[in-house]
Amino acid sequence: MHDELTALIAKDLGIESLPLDDQKNLIAQFGEVALKAATLAVTEKLSADKQAEFMKLAEVGDAKELKTFLDREVPDHEDIAQAAVAEELKKFKEFQTP
Repeated sequence: MHDELTALIAKDLGIESLPLDDQKNLIAQFGEVALKAATLAVTEKLSADKQAEFMKLAEVGDAKELKTFLDREVPDHEDIAQAAVAEELKKFKEFQTP
């Protein structure tokens, strides 16, 4: 299952011709970049006070509380995050194109 998922992601990123270890490393790096971009895009919608509250919840690591907070404060947070990840994917693919 894990290898199938890696293969699907590698294909989407356009790196399926690379060795498996390189694919896994690039996928991990892309995941970090995408997560940061999505988080930044969502937190930009919050006031400074709410950003501080978000950071406290994130540090605690309670995913349920964090989702409840985001559902309340940024109702379209999932769409914002998806758009940010899509933009990062676009940039990644453009970077690969010679």
